[in-house]
Amino acid sequence: MTSRSAKKTVKTTAKPKQRKPVAAKTMQLDVQVGATRDSVPSNKRLLTWAQAAYEVHHAAHTRGRMRRVPPVQLSLRVVGAAESRKLNRQWRDEDHATNVLSFPAGVMPDIDGAVPSLGDLAICVPIVKREAKAQGKTLDAHWAHMMIHGTLHLLGYDHEVERDAQVMEACEIAILESFGYANPYELSWLV
Repeated sequence: MTSRSAKKTVKTTAKPKQRKPVAAKTMQLDVQVGATRDSVPSNKRLLTWAQAAYEVHHAAHTRGRMRRVPPVQLSLRVVGAAESRKLNRQWRDEDHATNVLSFPAGVMPDIDGAVPSLGDLAICVPIVKREAKAQGKTLDAHWAHMMIHGTLHLLGYDHEVERDAQVMEACEIAILESFGYANPYELSWLV
């Protein structure tokens, strides 16, 4: 996720709703730890945030025609700054660590019984900790944002073009508010 200026912020007018527990079996999460697990939320919380992004995307793209949310799989690698920098350099030609990297799976072959993969995320613990502190957010709020942001990238959302950024940010804001977290694009550190 790149830093963006706060000049255009999409505001949501809906009141945050208390989230219901997510339905089982719409997403499987495989967590690999390549760095300290200190300050990383539980796998259950990480799954809940990613699953919420997936379910919102599914609902928006089926317009309620398809009630059953097909199961998918997602892998998360918790990394340190050195591994994040290496991955960012290798895959994005940027020589620095970053908060979240997403690697979409692309088209998956239809194999009977296999749960399709959305792809892989790599989230950098020290960057998330540093950003949360600098932005005056709780670690949980920032981890939620990174999981939702990364999952939306795996689902095809992007923020390279202003209109696409507005759509992606509106989704992030609505999902985060459903968990009781503030709009990350309206925090005081952005001003």
